[in-house]
Amino acid sequence: MNPLSQLPSVDRLLASAALLPLISSHGRAVVTEATRAALAAAREAVKQGAPLPGEAMLIARVGAGVTAKMAPRLRPVFNLTGTVLHTNLGRAPLPEEAVQALVMAARNPCALEYDIDSGGRGDRDDIVNELLCELTGAEAATVVNNNAAAVFLLLNTLAPKKQVIVSRGELIEIGGAFRVPDIMSRAGARLVEVGTTNRTHLRDFAEAINPRTAMLMKVHASNYAIHGFTHAVPEAELAALAHDRGLPFVIDLGSGTLTDLAAYGLPHEPTPREAIVAGADLVTFSGDKLLGGPQAGLLVGRKELIAKIKKNPLKRALRVGKLTLAALEAVLALYRDPERLHLRLTAVRQLRRPEAEIAAQAARLLPALLSALGELPVTAQIIALKSQIGSGSLPVDRLPSAGFAIRPVGKKSGVLNRIEAALRGVTPPLRPVIGRIEDGALLLDLRCLDAKDEQDFLDTLAGLRAG
Repeated sequence: MNPLSQLPSVDRLLASAALLPLISSHGRAVVTEATRAALAAAREAVKQGAPLPGEAMLIARVGAGVTAKMAPRLRPVFNLTGTVLHTNLGRAPLPEEAVQALVMAARNPCALEYDIDSGGRGDRDDIVNELLCELTGAEAATVVNNNAAAVFLLLNTLAPKKQVIVSRGELIEIGGAFRVPDIMSRAGARLVEVGTTNRTHLRDFAEAINPRTAMLMKVHASNYAIHGFTHAVPEAELAALAHDRGLPFVIDLGSGTLTDLAAYGLPHEPTPREAIVAGADLVTFSGDKLLGGPQAGLLVGRKELIAKIKKNPLKRALRVGKLTLAALEAVLALYRDPERLHLRLTAVRQLRRPEAEIAAQAARLLPALLSALGELPVTAQIIALKSQIGSGSLPVDRLPSAGFAIRPVGKKSGVLNRIEAALRGVTPPLRPVIGRIEDGALLLDLRCLDAKDEQDFLDTLAGLRAG
């Protein structure tokens, strides 16, 4: 008898009681497709000499196929990389106030572009305009989907077919090979480089100004630092020169923050308010980095320039929706209470976690890690680590932290790759653990592991042990 004829039919498997919950949860079409795939794979395996699978095994394979197909691609993970604002892991985690605002906006119709007082059409920027002006000292504000878009929109509005003067030492490249000169070119502006990589003077800007000049621009080099024989023109002097020549002065802060981080024991980062006080006419910065909110590009500055930018047709293409604005408004509101900001804003709380607190957490979790590793030829111990802020913010500053170092015994270095892959590869509902391999060790920095998430982390370790 042909063994393939003994395989059950699709209809027979679908009629089994074991698949009814899957059909109820995910629909008959999805389960039918997974059933056909499981039977096709079984046929090929039997042709290659594999034993005929039983019906129970086939049903299990159908269940696994449906689970894999329906699992969300956007999964929560444990960020144990040591980089707090990790671009590949979504940058700043939102505070609870922003999460609740997102839920409210997602569930309900909202007055996004509707003026409740007048009953007429409103402006979605009004949701955050007052807050941004209050927190930065600017006259007006607008929001787009990220800071690169903010810079692009600004240049496309104010400098099409005109020149923008920038210090050569500020022509940065951000993640994904995205470069300031490329943004300028795509926006229709012509870049004029002045000075040298390490030293630029006010006279360099002054000598480059001509009738084709649209603006003077300063780009905050937030993702690298130059030390030694350097000079940069102070912002107030650039603003004075620009205004004397009838030009706007623009500052791209990149990873902006709305408060002096030094007040929370962190390195100082330039703020939009400082830029406005120095004389900047427009300032752009990100919402999802040091600010601690959702991905957004924020433009603040002179009212007439913001109004001109908002009339650009590209503004509609780059605008944000109600979910972003809901989360952004909630995060900005937290800055009205600076005394408790470090307790309520997740990003700041993680950045300022004391090393002793993180080390104590590591001591609590070490037994579970050792149990998960079992008899593998590795050692695991608690070590001091240095976290970084990330997302192009304060690149040379490090934060004292603690975590685990897993090292191979002898020359079995390949075991680290297997452990790292296993930590990443856990299946839902377990959360993958993302660490880093460095100097012959798998490092798990616990700075971003909140106490409320410890049980989920222990569940992942237990799943790793079982696997």
